Amino acid sequence: MFAPTKTWRRWHRKISVNQRRFALVSALAASAIPSLVLARGHKIEQIAEVPLVVDNKSIDGIAKASQAVALLKSLGALSDVTKVKDSKKLRSGKGKLRNRRYTQRRGPLIVYNETSPLVKAFRNLSGVEIASVNRLNLLQLAPGGHLGRFVIWTRDAFERLDTLYGTYKKAAAEKSGYKLPRPLLTHADVARIINSDEVQSTLRSKIPNKKVHVRRKNPLKNLGFLIKLNPYAKSLRRKELVQQEQRAKSRAALLEAKRKGVKPTETKKVSATKQRRNLNKKNAKTRAASYKTLQSK
Repeated sequence: MFAPTKTWRRWHRKISVNQRRFALVSALAASAIPSLVLARGHKIEQIAEVPLVVDNKSIDGIAKASQAVALLKSLGALSDVTKVKDSKKLRSGKGKLRNRRYTQRRGPLIVYNETSPLVKAFRNLSGVEIASVNRLNLLQLAPGGHLGRFVIWTRDAFERLDTLYGTYKKAAAEKSGYKLPRPLLTHADVARIINSDEVQSTLRSKIPNKKVHVRRKNPLKNLGFLIKLNPYAKSLRRKELVQQEQRAKSRAALLEAKRKGVKPTETKKVSATKQRRNLNKKNAKTRAASYKTLQSK
């Protein structure tokens, strides 16, 4: 192998802790917005609300995959799992030989607080992933860099978020000196802000666009534009059409005569030089005759 991979290549990139936490809490916030979850392709039309929080009593006793499927069906989230199962396809290319033979979409993410039998119950479902609230992974919350993963929370895991990351009023209890980043835009409806009277009154009036761009057409393809440039092109075109019709008629007559076995009358074609020569001879004769008459007089 030419230029093989080396151990001293810079494989990893160091990212500051605060930046990683910023990305994580942004992905968590995006998972609570239904429009972003729908835009990512998840089927959440039948669920009650977003974020979807499940009581611990109904989810802790689940130990089998059949029970997990029944729970997802009762929550209205089974259609998202079915979509993932139907999306499984054979990968194109050499990845088939490298332990990544199939591709499929991502389904819901189950976030729990403490390890329970539900881990073994959900792990065999297509596209369903499980994560602990203490070890949330950005690659699971925003796969491919796309925000809006469909997350199903257990109640104790959802309540634990305040102690892990804090709120806007108090700092995080389990992270020293960490506070949630505040959004710079307090009102998310940008269209309403732009169209408000306060903003529109300070804006200058719209400058009219006086420059007119004339579309230039190809005269070789556009007959109307060709006639504008060359008015004689119309009569030339008409002559061509008439000649085409005459040629077609003569060709049809010739074929019909051949079909009937009749020899067509051949007209001798005289070349232009021969015609000129004959004309010159005729003119010479007339001149000689006129000269003789003048002499006789």
